[in-house]
Amino acid sequence: MTPPRPRRAHVAMVSIPAPGHVHPNLGVIAELAARGHRVSYAVPGPLTDAVAAAGAEPVPYTSTLPLDEEWGDEYLDHVEPFLADNIAMLPQLADAFRGDEPDLLLYDIAAFCVRVLARRWNVPAVQLSPCMVAWEGYDEEHAELTRPLREDPRGIAHLARFRSWLEHNGFAGTDPLDFAGRPDRCLALIPRALQPHAEKVDESVYTFVGTCQGDRSREGDWQRPAGLGPGDRVLLVSLGSSFTHEPAFYRACLAAFGGLPGWHVVLQIGKHTDPAGLGPLPPNVELHRWVPQPAVLRQADAFLTHAGMGGCQEGLAAGVPMVAVPQAVDQFTNAALLQELGVARHIPKEEATAEALRTAVLELTADPGVARRLAEVREATLAEGGSRRAADLIEDLLPRP
Repeated sequence: MTPPRPRRAHVAMVSIPAPGHVHPNLGVIAELAARGHRVSYAVPGPLTDAVAAAGAEPVPYTSTLPLDEEWGDEYLDHVEPFLADNIAMLPQLADAFRGDEPDLLLYDIAAFCVRVLARRWNVPAVQLSPCMVAWEGYDEEHAELTRPLREDPRGIAHLARFRSWLEHNGFAGTDPLDFAGRPDRCLALIPRALQPHAEKVDESVYTFVGTCQGDRSREGDWQRPAGLGPGDRVLLVSLGSSFTHEPAFYRACLAAFGGLPGWHVVLQIGKHTDPAGLGPLPPNVELHRWVPQPAVLRQADAFLTHAGMGGCQEGLAAGVPMVAVPQAVDQFTNAALLQELGVARHIPKEEATAEALRTAVLELTADPGVARRLAEVREATLAEGGSRRAADLIEDLLPRP
């Protein structure tokens, strides 16, 4: 006998106001809303429009993350702001949902304070990860990266603050790194192909459901310029939304592809680079602060990317060969994986000369094996189920009549 479908439930999602943390889960949110569930989505800032378009009710809160600023280069520069944000976020969420507590909580990797609310309200909590997840041996492999937390006075103070906050909220004795990085249940919204050491991932905790970004058409469209012929090719250059203060890299791209016969370049530079510092634009280059990336990729022939997980997935979904020039955090691992898959070239930032970039793009786009491998990876990703499978797994945790 088929078990009854779960009753219409109140599901709440919590994320930080960063496109790379919101867009990957909007397909899941839209699917849950389409199934009749009431979905609340706690996120501040302009992304509330995207949340509402997916069928969720935006729940605003005030974030302390310095997203409009350049972050430091040290590991602690990237973990301290998230702890401070979660400490500030927790009482705001508690107030926002008081008297209307959800039946189930979903949360982004950067909103780990939701685990406190799940225990407080005695409801299930599921992390929706937009990037790679931990595997058996992960901590040992990254011991050097986290060493400042154990030895640097600033890191020791950070962990002490984290432990004190956990103890105050009923998690005495819990390791801070485990609390932030080891969820009880997680849906990885990435293809298994982009997970390092996938064979070592605990499948009782983590389930790969593939890309779940949903409908992005509201972000806008992009059309090939009228003057391009049917044989002309399009290259998208983008370092995402955060690590974009790279004028030297953009100048190398202009030197590599400016005036290159048969190629049109869409160059996105973000909000941290002054266009005037790049010099005159060649006639085959269009420059933007921001572009609707999926719309461009659907018509692109190559993608020069920083290898953020969102961009990697969008490139794979569009079947576009990629040249990966990672800038920070998980992008180095992503770039190496893309190259191992046979769909990209990994060029370290310090080696990203005009000649190296041009050679990589031309060789990739001329190799039929790359196109064949892209098709294989895309087919395997679609088989992982995407938003529908994610919604099925979430519904399995909801109360049933």
